[in-house]
Amino acid sequence: MTQPRRTGSRRRLALVAGATALAAAGAITTVGITTASAATVSTSVNYVFVNRHSGKAMDLYNWATNDGAPIVQFTRNDLAVQQWRFVDAGSGYYKIRSAHSGKVLELPNATDGARLVQMTDNNNTRQHFRLADSDSGYVRFISRHSNKALDLWEWSTADGAPIAQFTDLNGWNQQWQLINVGGGSTPPPPTTGPPPSGSWPTPTGQVSVNGTIQVPASGLDGGMRRYCCIGDGGQEESQDPMFSLAAGATLSNVIIGAPAGDGVHCAGPCTLRNVWWEDVGEDAATFRGSGSPSFLVDGGGARSASDKVFQHNGAGTLTIQNFQASNFGTFYRSCGNCSTQYGRNVVIRNVTLTRPGSTIAGINTNYGDTARFSGITIVNDSSRAMVICRKYRGNNSGDEPTQVGTGADSTNCFYATSDITYR
Repeated sequence: MTQPRRTGSRRRLALVAGATALAAAGAITTVGITTASAATVSTSVNYVFVNRHSGKAMDLYNWATNDGAPIVQFTRNDLAVQQWRFVDAGSGYYKIRSAHSGKVLELPNATDGARLVQMTDNNNTRQHFRLADSDSGYVRFISRHSNKALDLWEWSTADGAPIAQFTDLNGWNQQWQLINVGGGSTPPPPTTGPPPSGSWPTPTGQVSVNGTIQVPASGLDGGMRRYCCIGDGGQEESQDPMFSLAAGATLSNVIIGAPAGDGVHCAGPCTLRNVWWEDVGEDAATFRGSGSPSFLVDGGGARSASDKVFQHNGAGTLTIQNFQASNFGTFYRSCGNCSTQYGRNVVIRNVTLTRPGSTIAGINTNYGDTARFSGITIVNDSSRAMVICRKYRGNNSGDEPTQVGTGADSTNCFYATSDITYR
């Protein structure tokens, strides 16, 4: 893995793959977000670092707080594990501190391929980086110790791909956009993991709903008001949703009262941030769309989903994090009998799930679905009855899918015993 790579092939790949990645990164950057160059970087705000090649963000893997924890890339979510603060180290160099752990980035040696990690701040030159401007508002991180650049290893576009160092070639996989996400004069306190079980927000007001609310691409922030009500609270899949989101929309800070109809529908890529379902009824949210859309559920909670919490009917990847649910059938389900089928992916991390609850994720192995789990807390399950990953043979005929197995494996269901905590 540390052998030198051919620079010519790397540069050619940048011209082909980089244009797509740049478009993806641009789609994430919204109006009002400011970026920094080497000359304008501030030590008083937090930044998210987005790679020019992949469009994904530099991420502290699995909410780690220990020395030596790896730094990877992950779909951008702007959580504390993706926020970084520049600390002046003198002579034009900076230490780069995690807003989550308080530790700083370090390259352990000077060899090509050395993986980037976090370590306790000791002001060693392995923890010092300068910024070198590239074109179009991107920068490179150059190590003071090795004079090499931070590099998205092997041009990967996958979540969890490592970040290492390599000879400075100014390739797009070495270029990063510095996106200012604020943060005040001091870093925020470390995030401690999944939300506590049982906590629930208090509505700031009430909104009467008489029909489906259409949420445009510009999004809707509900200000923690309670939206109610639509439908009859039953399990009929023909019910209208309370919110229908256009592709690219964000729904945030909303409490959905009961009955909630068919919850939230996403027509394409969408973000649900700090959304709470008092009583799910049919499904909390359904995700649609073709191609390779990315969906994010960040924060919030759901109660009383007698069937499913999240239904994934379209293509792409759904990430669910910092969420809690109780009294549900299946937390996530890749559609088992949709007329059009896809290979779907789900990432479930830092969630608290309280029984009653049957299954965390149901996927279709015959279509190549994947499910990845980390930071899962299961409450009130002394018999270990909740199934982490249930596998099916899906179909497009409308018939009930056939269960073919359960448990972790190396192709579809990815987790270890250390990823699951029982409480």
